Amino acid sequence: MDIKKLQALVIDALEDVKAQDIKVFDTVHLTSLFDRIAIASGTSNRQTKALAASVRDKVKENGGAILSVEGENTGEWVLVDLGDMIVHIMQPAIRAYYRLEEIWGDKEVKFGAAKRVSQRTASEPEDDEPPKKAARHLTVTKTADDGATKKPAAKKTTTRTTASKTAKPAKTPAGKTVKVAATKTASSAKKAPAKRAPAKKSAG
Repeated sequence: MDIKKLQALVIDALEDVKAQDIKVFDTVHLTSLFDRIAIASGTSNRQTKALAASVRDKVKENGGAILSVEGENTGEWVLVDLGDMIVHIMQPAIRAYYRLEEIWGDKEVKFGAAKRVSQRTASEPEDDEPPKKAARHLTVTKTADDGATKKPAAKKTTTRTTASKTAKPAKTPAGKTVKVAATKTASSAKKAPAKRAPAKKSAG
């Protein structure tokens, strides 16, 4: 069984019987015997035994293995060995005396992450849907990109045609003189001074 799923089951089982001060620690970097250690408190011998039974039953129901359960006779400190995870269920006085958190508590696992894992495992079929949504999103973005690339192509063709049209007048060879017909106003202006100039008369 996956260690994340196992720790989620242990936390759920302890919370079902109202265990106090539940702590889970990652021990991979400390020992190769187990990957997780859980510590919880029970207010009485009866509750510690009930907590151990809850953990044992919950793990078995989900296909996990129980290697051993120790300390059920007295109920002051019950240990449940799950192979990759060890669960210590202790009364407050015993827990304060042995202080297991100081030995194994270097790297604590937050309950929020464990709870998310348990919810994901419970809803595994729903995890297959997001890829379909992502595929739809990709198709939409592709069509949008294709449309965006087509628009600049149209602009390029228009600029080419306008450039070619404007470049045509430049093909006239140099050296040729172009005669421009004089306008009516220019011709009339030239003739007017000749008519208006009167001949000077001699005095006498």
